[in-house]
Amino acid sequence: MPNRTYITAEEKIMPGPKPMKDRLTLALCANASGDCKIKPLLVYHSENARTFKSHKILKEKLQVMWRSNPKAWVTRKFFVEWVNLVFGPSVKKYVQEKNLPVQALLILDNAPAHPPNIEDDILEEFKFIKVLYLPPNTTPILQPMDQQVISNFKKLYTKHLFRRCFEVTETTNLTLREFWKDHFNIAICLKIVDQAWLGVTTRTLTSAWKKLWPEAVAERIYEELEPGMSVEEEIVSLGKSMGLEVEERDVNELVEEHTQDLTTEEIQELQSQQHTEVMQEIGFEESQEEVISTSFNIFIKSKQYRPSKHTQTYKKNGV
Repeated sequence: MPNRTYITAEEKIMPGPKPMKDRLTLALCANASGDCKIKPLLVYHSENARTFKSHKILKEKLQVMWRSNPKAWVTRKFFVEWVNLVFGPSVKKYVQEKNLPVQALLILDNAPAHPPNIEDDILEEFKFIKVLYLPPNTTPILQPMDQQVISNFKKLYTKHLFRRCFEVTETTNLTLREFWKDHFNIAICLKIVDQAWLGVTTRTLTSAWKKLWPEAVAERIYEELEPGMSVEEEIVSLGKSMGLEVEERDVNELVEEHTQDLTTEEIQELQSQQHTEVMQEIGFEESQEEVISTSFNIFIKSKQYRPSKHTQTYKKNGV
């Protein structure tokens, strides 16, 4: 949270590595009906986190597709793997269970992680998936994941993080500094990511389409929610229970603060890295002398979100 709430201030003065610099990128995806959430792609800087061994965590059992590189970036290689290993099988299973036509449209914005001509890399069994790229500079206006889905996810993540912090510090009499140092790690972060993604409702996912595809949004979706405590109010309540000075504007500030777009230099470096991957793949294919052949379900992949793993979640690439 902002410095005046003390929750990150405690983090910043801890000795040793700073948790606030520990980043991950999470790619979210869901369909226009709001009843099919795809397993997220998560990129971390470490392939084998130390806490996995102590918590007996198997990466293949995670509720995310785990990948890693030093920058925690979604690269072309990772994105293609996600499409073929996660998105394709999940969508095929969904349409078959719903007795729908085996057709799907994957909508992408123009983030560097979304390579052009990705349809050429889709496996033959998933060629029913078509890809549509949104026009440049329209993400804030049209991209469904930018229409409150990502911000809602980040607020839910913050709520569950505050709740865990409150429960641990209250039952063990720990300080916030001790909480960050000894009771929070990537394994706990993954649990909170799961909770937050599960907490994003069908209503939230569906209503996000009213700008891009208003006909698909039921009229009742536009109605106001019944009175009740909002996520922001829950976060403020939990913060005050821990003796923190937290206001709703702090929560909104946090959401904006942790939505960090890549810099021009980072984009250039990422594009260079992805170009290298393409060249390596071409070289491998040539050496093996292999030739790769090359009602409607709409999915949207959001852009990257790169927050601190401790105070927030990631960015966007969703459905």
